[in-house]
Amino acid sequence: MQWLRTKSLEQAVADSDEPGRQLKRSLGVFDLMILGVAVAVGAGIFSVGARAAGSFAGPAVIFSFVLAAMTCALAMMCYAEFASSIPVTGSAYTYTYLTMGEGLAWIIGWNLLLEMVAAAAVVAKYWGIYLSTVFSLGGWHVPSTVYLGSVAMDWGPLLIVSVFTALLIAGTQVSARVNSVFTLIKVAITLFVIAVGFSYMDTANFSPFVPPSQPPLAGPGGVGAGAWTQPLLSWLTGAVPSQYGWTGVISGAALVFFAFIGFDVVATSAEEVRDPQRNLPRGIFGGLALVTLLYILVTLALTGMVPYTELAKAEHPSLSTAFQLVGADWAAQVIAVGVLAGLTTVVMVLLMGTSRVLLALCRDGLLPRAWGTTSAKRKTPVRLQLMCGVVVAFLAGFTNVGLLEEMINIGTLSAFVMVSLAVPLLRRKRPDLAQAHSYRVPLVPVLPWLSAALCFYLMLNLTTLTWVRFAVWLVLGVAVYFAYGARHSRLAPNRA
Repeated sequence: MQWLRTKSLEQAVADSDEPGRQLKRSLGVFDLMILGVAVAVGAGIFSVGARAAGSFAGPAVIFSFVLAAMTCALAMMCYAEFASSIPVTGSAYTYTYLTMGEGLAWIIGWNLLLEMVAAAAVVAKYWGIYLSTVFSLGGWHVPSTVYLGSVAMDWGPLLIVSVFTALLIAGTQVSARVNSVFTLIKVAITLFVIAVGFSYMDTANFSPFVPPSQPPLAGPGGVGAGAWTQPLLSWLTGAVPSQYGWTGVISGAALVFFAFIGFDVVATSAEEVRDPQRNLPRGIFGGLALVTLLYILVTLALTGMVPYTELAKAEHPSLSTAFQLVGADWAAQVIAVGVLAGLTTVVMVLLMGTSRVLLALCRDGLLPRAWGTTSAKRKTPVRLQLMCGVVVAFLAGFTNVGLLEEMINIGTLSAFVMVSLAVPLLRRKRPDLAQAHSYRVPLVPVLPWLSAALCFYLMLNLTTLTWVRFAVWLVLGVAVYFAYGARHSRLAPNRA
């Protein structure tokens, strides 16, 4: 059955060496750590924690971050085993193709495209908004939107996407150096904000640390009680919607998981890493550890500065909200610069990840193979990178990307579930790989199954409306597969 046909590891490695479709190995451990930090430390570090604290968990949002980090760490163990043993591009898509079959692999690739394109467009849109904010703080009024006749255009997203598309085409190592500079700047700003935040800390704000559960609040900060806006699990079980308590901690974890999205992008760079068996696991776990530490410190500063009830009253709570409430309005300027630097690197890494997933799909014939060629000189997928840039620039510059925000988490979590389940399957299918790479997930199959269960549980805590939209996306993906991919796949009987 075409849906279940699998690709061999030898085929995957051979495809990565196909002339005209090769990538250059130029990344080391530090580059990988920077990639992880670059894509994870963005606007989320300044906003998502405040929303989770005000609307869901109170000071216990720290537990939400720890739970999300543990879930991400378990999934990253599975990614690290695959990436170090099968150092080819494609990430979760490729791993699923080797273990579970072409159909599920296509769906995972389809979901990865949703995650990365949606995230890149949303982040690029916010980059344009924050650029105007930084200009206004300097006394210049530069509108984020201009009009071409009757068509509204956000020029900021077009600028940032164009610049990084050009850098990525120029070469992975060139873009990695630029990425490193911006990442170090935003980490420095984050540490500065944490230090200032701790100077305003009042330990009384940590009581109660786990606020008692209560019905959802109405108003800007409330989570809402409608069927479409409550978690799918609550809707399925008929549970009464609640806010705060341990239920709120879990809901907060599902929300702040957005802050860890991007580490799977590091795995998509496997084919461009020097000595991947050693460098990939170190780069992935080093980046995750640094990001988790930064998030916990920011959250401690945030919930220690102001009561969580004050954050709940704000329409769009953020770290800036907390500084304003303690009278440190000047900090908003520093935070705006930090957010701008943070978003800059996120856009670049997501654009790179999208083109690498597309390259894997094209190599396998599930999308037109003519698209998936690389530059003879720079070894970058020029055509695909341009296509990614055009699509993301259009979405961010000319459309309302708000609807895409809710789809990012569910696309990522679905990929995490599949990769976690795939590890025991690969062990059983290819036991000869046991000595072929340096990293192996301990306690198989228990830890991979636990990772899949936690990721799926977080998926169930996303809203019902998000699941409905996700179902529509999946139906569209299945239609594309049977209309094109199944017939043009390199594993199809009528293909060479």
